[in-house]
Amino acid sequence: MDSELFPRGRTEVAPDAVHLPDWFDAERQEKLLEACRAWARPPAGLRTVRTPGGGTMTARQVCLGWHWYPYGYARTVVDGEDAPVKPFPAWLGELGRSAVADALGEEAATAAAYDIALINFYAGDARMGMHRDSDEKSDAPVVSLSLGDTCVFRFGNTESRTRPYTDVELRSGDLFVFGGASRLAYHGVPRVRAGTAPPGLGLTGRLNITLRVSGL
Repeated sequence: MDSELFPRGRTEVAPDAVHLPDWFDAERQEKLLEACRAWARPPAGLRTVRTPGGGTMTARQVCLGWHWYPYGYARTVVDGEDAPVKPFPAWLGELGRSAVADALGEEAATAAAYDIALINFYAGDARMGMHRDSDEKSDAPVVSLSLGDTCVFRFGNTESRTRPYTDVELRSGDLFVFGGASRLAYHGVPRVRAGTAPPGLGLTGRLNITLRVSGL
């Protein structure tokens, strides 16, 4: 929104979990969207993730650096065509470290050698259940970048999928970083607000680019 009664500002949602609204401008959003479209093409492109119980995730996903599958990492799409995973670009790692520095400080960013990106595409009816990012062997902060439609991002506690949790509105261009005491907090996306993407971006739906350090 161009004007608001209460302008959005930096918010510490939980210890070491920070929301920075409008962190990257329209030009950088367009460039990141262009990159996401290239990454989504086959081979090792956008796919439907199947859960061990036989279900499917409603958000579709493409991986860079390491291929995530429930619940581990591989160098190929082991739950698909077994193609080699696309490389993780150095500039994306720099973007991740810059994000952590702005959210949590330079010290937190120093040792964050990002080598994984999970790019999730949410159509208007897609959701993400409460889960923890616990398959990595590193406790470096997780970086989350939003493009397109606004979503409700539910950030919980480290003990269970239930309350207490906080619902945060993530819009296109927003940054969310969580590490330290909140690194293993449960989180999810209960709702996407279809049709709320910036008109000039040219994206129907929501893209979430999540950066992690594998420790592998």
